[in-house]
Amino acid sequence: MSIHTPISNAPATERVTVMQGQAIASANLAAEFSTVLGSCVATCLYDPDAHIGGMNHFLLSEPPANASGTQIDEHYGVYLMELLVNEMLAKGARKFNLKAHLYGGANVNRNMMKIGSMNADFAREFLRREGILLMREDLGGTQARRVDFRPASGQVRCRTVEDRFAPPVQPTPRPAVAHGDVELF
Repeated sequence: MSIHTPISNAPATERVTVMQGQAIASANLAAEFSTVLGSCVATCLYDPDAHIGGMNHFLLSEPPANASGTQIDEHYGVYLMELLVNEMLAKGARKFNLKAHLYGGANVNRNMMKIGSMNADFAREFLRREGILLMREDLGGTQARRVDFRPASGQVRCRTVEDRFAPPVQPTPRPAVAHGDVELF
């Protein structure tokens, strides 16, 4: 008696971690983008006809109003949203056909500004302004999330990360009295 193991024609999964400040697009059937989010937001865009998708991961929505200079900071959503759309269009996606999923935007530290909420509001408004259909969102709350996205098929899996597995957010204490030639204030 022999045992027959069927051979799968599906390509092996190629996992790509999307870090803060990145926007990546692909039509590769084997690609799977992954990221872990706290207050950051990840946008997963997908063109179902062209089978092209992409993901970004931004830390903050926009630079402060008093920021000066023309240097582009890739950690801002205002830059990464445009970059993601443009990368997808360059690969053959059509803007009118894009579908979106938004993840993250948690307010993980109650003692800090509501950065996660500001990021989530920015991402929703960007999609609305650009006419991109928001299919699903998992935003807000206080827990971190892990997102896995298959860009060519548009499949997404989002899981919350238990608090005990998330790194603690603790401010670094300052010394009460400075020593030496430098005074900390």
